[in-house]
Amino acid sequence: MFSVIACIRDDHDIRLIFVAAFTCLMGSLATMLLFARAQECRSHQRRYWITAAAFASGVGIWATHFIAMLAYQDSIPITYAVSPTLLSMVFAILGSWLAISVAFEWDNSISFACGGVLMAFGIGAMHFTGMQAIETSAKLSYSLPRIVASVAVGISFASLAFVAFRRLHRVRRIVVGALLLLLAICSLHFTAMSGVALTLETDVPSEALAIDRSILASIVLAAATALILSSLGAIFIDRHLTDLRGFANASLEGLLVLRDGRIIDANERFFTISGWSAQQVVGAVPEAFLTLDLEACTEAAIPLETTLSGRDGKAIPVETVIRSITYRGHECSVLVVRDLTERRRAQQMIEHLAHHDILTDLPNRSLFDQRMRQALQMANRKHGEVAVFCLDLDRFKAINDVFGHAEGDRLLCRVAGILQRVAEEGDTVARLGGDEFAIIQPMRQQPEAATRLAERILVEFAAEMDTARDPTAVGVSLGIAIFPRDGANAEQLYANADTALYRAKRAGRGHACFFDAEMDKAARMRRQLENDLRQAILRKQLYLDYQPIYDVGSDSVSGYEALLRWRHPDRGIIEPETFIPIAEESGSIAAIGEWVLEQACQEAMRWRQPASVAVNLSPLQFMIPTLYDQIERILRKTGLDPRRLELEITEAALMRERTAVLATLQRLHRLGVRVVMDDFGTGFSSLSNLRAFPFDKIKVDRSFTGALEHDPAARSIVRAIIGLGHSLNMPVVTEGVETEIQRRIVIEEGCAQLQGIFFGKPDIGPSQQFPDMDRAAG
Repeated sequence: MFSVIACIRDDHDIRLIFVAAFTCLMGSLATMLLFARAQECRSHQRRYWITAAAFASGVGIWATHFIAMLAYQDSIPITYAVSPTLLSMVFAILGSWLAISVAFEWDNSISFACGGVLMAFGIGAMHFTGMQAIETSAKLSYSLPRIVASVAVGISFASLAFVAFRRLHRVRRIVVGALLLLLAICSLHFTAMSGVALTLETDVPSEALAIDRSILASIVLAAATALILSSLGAIFIDRHLTDLRGFANASLEGLLVLRDGRIIDANERFFTISGWSAQQVVGAVPEAFLTLDLEACTEAAIPLETTLSGRDGKAIPVETVIRSITYRGHECSVLVVRDLTERRRAQQMIEHLAHHDILTDLPNRSLFDQRMRQALQMANRKHGEVAVFCLDLDRFKAINDVFGHAEGDRLLCRVAGILQRVAEEGDTVARLGGDEFAIIQPMRQQPEAATRLAERILVEFAAEMDTARDPTAVGVSLGIAIFPRDGANAEQLYANADTALYRAKRAGRGHACFFDAEMDKAARMRRQLENDLRQAILRKQLYLDYQPIYDVGSDSVSGYEALLRWRHPDRGIIEPETFIPIAEESGSIAAIGEWVLEQACQEAMRWRQPASVAVNLSPLQFMIPTLYDQIERILRKTGLDPRRLELEITEAALMRERTAVLATLQRLHRLGVRVVMDDFGTGFSSLSNLRAFPFDKIKVDRSFTGALEHDPAARSIVRAIIGLGHSLNMPVVTEGVETEIQRRIVIEEGCAQLQGIFFGKPDIGPSQQFPDMDRAAG
């Protein structure tokens, strides 16, 4: 260490030492700046910046070495051979390039440390090659330990410089990296110089061509100055000019720079849009790629739409505008090209969505009305006929309520596929909303063509939708109206097809029906009732009457049956026999049934005596998977004892999903709710149903009770049912008792409970009508 300091102090001009250090610092800073720029670039641009950094580093190391050599003081005159001098610069540049390339190859701490080691070897190669350039009347000798020490010190500082550059950030990595690189160069040089010795000799050969110290000083000064200026110039150009090109390449529009009507430059976005390369575009006229008039485009105040010919031959819709700019010192024009492909695609999608159903992709009501008017106009001109079909899915609303909207959506898509398969070319199949579909069949011989299409639809549905096995299968009903005989305009024609549809549904579903003027009034009335029924709960038009159930044993009223009534604002009281089938068809029975249960339980809680309340359940309510939870929630909400609730079901409830229905009944039975078999004897499998589930009561249908007085067969049936109930230990309730004779007969046969207008007409809640229930029973 002391010998190195002594070497610097005693053998060198300290002023030139500072010049060498300053030159080394400038070269190291330039190297780190270019190093940082190389790290920021993409792989295809990085190699240029690595080369620039290697050149700056090599020249800086070389200049530092020879300025320090000029500072070396000795009585012996020294010159420098040309070849080793130039070779030392080459070694410095190549070593720097190899070090930086290895550092970026894997871009981790190890690769950067290895780069530092290679940088130190490059410095050493440059130093000792430069030493061989010395021409003097003395022989150079080296101390091997000092050489090894110089290389080791250089490796340490160079590796630290590279690793610090990678791990530090912003300005710190530039400054710290440059200082450590300065230490690597200077420490290696002066440590090696402290081990050099000159021995005078008279016969030392010299190269014919040598460089004098003053000339070498000028060369080194020029190289150092060029290094600093070139590095700063490169960084300036990169930051202010190259970044401007990057800014242009980042534009979403293609840019073509024109001079004298030809393309002299273009940005990356134009190449991306068109598929053409820079070699194919630069030098060509814009008309080779764009369909446009340059003069018209120049004069236009707004962008003009045109087409761009892509390399693949595809016409690309674009929007163009021309602006004047100064480019490379010349007045030029820039042609802005905006790709409209995505905009056109979005417009087409918006237009498609505006006229098509999102779920099924069929034409919606708007496009259906448009095509209906077009079909009627053509039929008017050519004296042709047009058939309009209205289609409605049977049981869809109930399935949607029971199985959920996802299953309903899947079913609608399946139906759309069926209709598209059976429709002929030129027909329009549309979804108008919900489960409503429509078909326009233009310019065919009617009604024969409509009949054939209706038959194909019904056959396809029968094959695809097995309602007996698949609980989610639906049927279809069709109403057909034909222009011009069934309507002179689109609105009337569609309304009459809709009327025919309601007639088809009343005929038993799964039918096709042509419009008939006589059916119009009845169909409209039924349709109006369906619409009114959907709002009946919200409008508080539904209410419950309660009919007493007389217990023979206690000679008193033991409970009441809740009977649903509808007070229509225009038609008055509507009986359940009229509106319950409509509710089941439309799917509103689910909401109505829940409302009836809750109202009946609330009313029962207001009674003074703990009488039972009986509520009828529709078979469709058992298709609701949460029926048990619904009943349990209502009982918990109202506080009614489950043993006071009687649920009356018909045998139709057990016809579909028998296992699931019986499981629900078992859970209700365990909850304490009593289950009554209603309308017993009118079904298909009464005995098997009684064996499958332990009903709490059996109800004799009122049709048998009404015939007791004059039909011995009816009396025999009632006697058999009552006897069956006794044998199964099930109480039997006879409903429809209206006369004293009927009451006496059923009591003589052993019936446990009676119900009918003989014991009281259905009326408002017993808590209001009969304050004292015992007195009411008497």
